[in-house]
Amino acid sequence: MLTRRALLSGAVVAGASAGLALADDKAAKQATPNIPPADWKIENGRIKQSVVPWCFNPMPIGDLAKAAAAMGFSSVELCAPEHWPMLKKLGLTCAIASSHGFERGWNNKANWDFCRERITKSIEAAGEFGCPNVITFSGMLGDLDEEEGKKNTIAGLKSVIGLAEKHKVNLALEMLNTRVDVTMKGHPGYQCDSIEWAAEVCEAVGSDRMKILFDIYHVQIMQGDVITRIRKYKDLISHYHTAGVPGRNELDDRQEVNYPAIMRAIVETGYDGYVGQEFIPTWSDKVAALRHAAKLCDV
Repeated sequence: MLTRRALLSGAVVAGASAGLALADDKAAKQATPNIPPADWKIENGRIKQSVVPWCFNPMPIGDLAKAAAAMGFSSVELCAPEHWPMLKKLGLTCAIASSHGFERGWNNKANWDFCRERITKSIEAAGEFGCPNVITFSGMLGDLDEEEGKKNTIAGLKSVIGLAEKHKVNLALEMLNTRVDVTMKGHPGYQCDSIEWAAEVCEAVGSDRMKILFDIYHVQIMQGDVITRIRKYKDLISHYHTAGVPGRNELDDRQEVNYPAIMRAIVETGYDGYVGQEFIPTWSDKVAALRHAAKLCDV
């Protein structure tokens, strides 16, 4: 039976937790004073911005899309094709489509039928809608020999690259960090954990439709020297992702990456694709966090 003391104790704990959350939120915003007003909209547009919905859960995709459209975003990405007509009505596109996921990838032949089935559907849907990219992954290395895993990845991607060429869709191989052992902030055991590895696979596949998804957050954690790598591999990059390092949170003053400088470097390469905001908001106002990131990247 709940006693008055227990109820009061629970209320105190809940109140304290809420107070801490508000304090953290206030501290975060104080660290980032240049939060644009609610009616702010992307002004320069030299970077076509997109946003990834999973980071904003439990916000419904429709609500996120409306907020993104209102501030001048071009895309909401990595969402199911069932949402694409809604995006189109809002004047948005889907910059990159999902496929088979990062755990079961091309490096293991046992996954090939699964990967091929998933990515075929994604390529066909993307081609019909006008989505320029479909994401793909190496998969987890597990007990595989590293060279065997790379050869399998190349051969597996070669088996579907013709379909991507036919539908004029890029396959974008994502590099992920293997250092951070926190769910969706790092992926220990994933094979493609350097841009050089991804570039070698793309070059071996030998198609203009075989590209890299350059995730700035993951590259910074594993390798750093982000701008140098952007310049070196610019011809192989068809999509970018952002997030604050460390933590995969807002692009604010608590993290180490100089995003305006990186965005300017991307523009200087002549890149005309999309940059997807893939940070996990910690602020209570997630839309304000997105607006801040958009302004920071609107160089």
